[in-house]
Amino acid sequence: MTAPSPTPTPDSEFAGQCVLITGAASGIGAELARRLLAGQARVIALDANAAGLQALKQAFPRAPLWIQAVDVGDSAAVNAAVEAGEQQLGPIEKLACVAGILQMGQITELSDEQWMRTFAVNTHGIFHVCRKVAQGMAARRRGAIVNVSSNAAATPRAAMGAYAASKAAVSSLSRCLGLELAPHGIRVNIVSPGSTDTAMQQAMWQQGSSRETVIAGSAAQFRLGIPLQKIATPAEIADAILFLLSDRASHITLHDLRVDGGATLDQG
Repeated sequence: MTAPSPTPTPDSEFAGQCVLITGAASGIGAELARRLLAGQARVIALDANAAGLQALKQAFPRAPLWIQAVDVGDSAAVNAAVEAGEQQLGPIEKLACVAGILQMGQITELSDEQWMRTFAVNTHGIFHVCRKVAQGMAARRRGAIVNVSSNAAATPRAAMGAYAASKAAVSSLSRCLGLELAPHGIRVNIVSPGSTDTAMQQAMWQQGSSRETVIAGSAAQFRLGIPLQKIATPAEIADAILFLLSDRASHITLHDLRVDGGATLDQG
């Protein structure tokens, strides 16, 4: 009798596969890159933060890792980076779009520049990367994509109008893309984190909130707390991304996986 094969772990099941990650220099993207590199995946890491990418490279000096500082809001730069990355490491089989920025402020007080920059990175960036990578995936008739949105995409948040609107666009774009790519055997899913212990979240705490107030919620701001009574770690969000990219999710597409400790009661 043949012994059953061991269940692959998220750190090894991508061995030999080429994965592109945006936002790979810090936070969730960096955690995802480290996990994949430790599991012998080939990683194309893109981010506007060149120093963070260099730190990743130094941590994995012998790994099949190609880094490129790029503004995902620049479509020509994205196209060039994807092409160069594939020349170095081969066709992209999995894509995780994690890059994003936070813009706080009341809608009536936001400048044109603040609004446009939020969409340039959070929404246009995902469009640019997905369009380029999906063209190759469709031609090869295989691949999986996960776009990181936010639980704010479907839940109103005071002083977060630009961010929430940009992420709502990401969620809708991702579902439409998934529908279009399904006939080619390509899956597109969404991971929507809530409050996560990253530099982005810590920047919000510097503007008057804190870990404790986020967990407790605020009636004055019409914001529920977090039922699980904790902030997510980057590793917990990376787990969700890795699952949806993996073959274990082979029959899941157009799905939005909320990872927020119950903060939005899973209402979308």
